[in-house]
Amino acid sequence: MADDSNSFSKSAIGSYAAVGDSFTEGVGDPGPDDTFIGWADRLAVLLADQRPEHDFRYANLAVRGRLLDQIVAEQVPRAKELGPELVTFCAGGNDILRPGSDPDDVAERYEKAVAELASSVGTVLLCTGFDTRGMPVLRHLRGKIATYTAHVRAIADRHGCPVLDLWSLRSVQDRRAWSDDRLHLSPDGHTRVALRAAQVLGLEVPADPDQAWPDEDQRSPAEVRRDNIHWAREHLVPWIGRRLRGESSGDHVEPKRPDLLPL
Repeated sequence: MADDSNSFSKSAIGSYAAVGDSFTEGVGDPGPDDTFIGWADRLAVLLADQRPEHDFRYANLAVRGRLLDQIVAEQVPRAKELGPELVTFCAGGNDILRPGSDPDDVAERYEKAVAELASSVGTVLLCTGFDTRGMPVLRHLRGKIATYTAHVRAIADRHGCPVLDLWSLRSVQDRRAWSDDRLHLSPDGHTRVALRAAQVLGLEVPADPDQAWPDEDQRSPAEVRRDNIHWAREHLVPWIGRRLRGESSGDHVEPKRPDLLPL
């Protein structure tokens, strides 16, 4: 198995570039002026806290809606050019969700990008898929996601990469970890992922990412049904339409932080 808890010196990581799609861009975790924060930005803060002031640089190259080949063509060369000590590479999820996609084929293309990055930057942290067993609609894709996750772990083994194992992160099984669209993490969900990523990189974190959620009032079956109908109308139907048309929601979005800048 890949070593999920590789030990890194806290002073070793002085620069970080995040590569990926909406998950890494931070969709679901709103910030000021119609921007997003997200787990990668939160991880960057945790890493920066281990360094002297202004001695850490960070770039977030991720763009919502991007497929694996687009990420490889647009973001991987930029990450190599920047040459950071750490790259997080989370890609392929949008490919897996597309009708008729083959996780074996996606993983083969994914590994080529990992090999390219691993030969050019200090450390490449890979991300597995989430366990979608409790998620409407996406639970039917659980087998494909599990297959792709197994590939990611095997690729990490072959290239010596640490793994951010989202499949085993139990706290994100709670609905409060997800935004209203149930496709992207909520601010709390992004925070949990950032804490887990920091743990994988050997940092001491201020809270347990898998700590239990506070108790909440039990919802009635009628409330659950009403919420599901609202979600299907507002989010599911448009999402299925985009998938069937092969549309990307990020065609005109630029990376929010394209250069390694002090943090």
